[in-house]
Amino acid sequence: MPEAVAIIKDVYKIYQKNKAVPPVHALDGVSVDIPRGQYLAIMGPSGSGKSTLMNILGCLDRPTKGDYLIDNTNVAIMDDEELSRIRGKKLGFVFQAFNLIPQLTVLENVQVPLFYQSMPKHQREEAAKAALDKVALSDRLTHRPAQLSGGQMQRVAIARALVNEPSILLADEPTGNLDSKTGTDILNMFDDLHREGLTIIMVTHDEGVADRCQRVVRLRDGLVDRDEMMSNTSSSLA
Repeated sequence: MPEAVAIIKDVYKIYQKNKAVPPVHALDGVSVDIPRGQYLAIMGPSGSGKSTLMNILGCLDRPTKGDYLIDNTNVAIMDDEELSRIRGKKLGFVFQAFNLIPQLTVLENVQVPLFYQSMPKHQREEAAKAALDKVALSDRLTHRPAQLSGGQMQRVAIARALVNEPSILLADEPTGNLDSKTGTDILNMFDDLHREGLTIIMVTHDEGVADRCQRVVRLRDGLVDRDEMMSNTSSSLA
């Protein structure tokens, strides 16, 4: 079994706007170990806690109680500045809505995660070009998002997520805004990244997408309801 790149240990997330209303237990003692190189899907009905778990995995939020380790470092106790540094160095994000900056070119959009790492401009550009080459968009460097198709915009978003060579790629419904053919092309790209050894964590409601993963963690009412290793051919990609 490969070493764990991420460990969620007995994590609780409790929201309480004020004392006049009962607290909401979004996560109620979740523990998940994620081996390096695994392709993991997180699923569950609305209100199950999957978005909260994804936010904690992405260092966008902290647990109320419990530990979260990335590469053996407990990020649950970090302040905002330290969390921002971890996000920039260890994590890449792909969103359903692409989240590209309309005023920037493709090349500039991909460089955005590197702006906060004090990297010289020529190094940022070379890293961005390499990431865009990986997603077959080297011929679109000077285009802006409005000049691209949905599939091309998502490939730019994937390049942006890869540019910092992250330990973990997090994807939140990455094919939700795409037609079926384009969505399949994007999922094939994720398969290729997984074959290369990248750890991928994907939130999805689509069983067909989950079937491509090695493992599916299903949440319900803030708890792990089922944790399944998949037996299909996609689960042996790595």
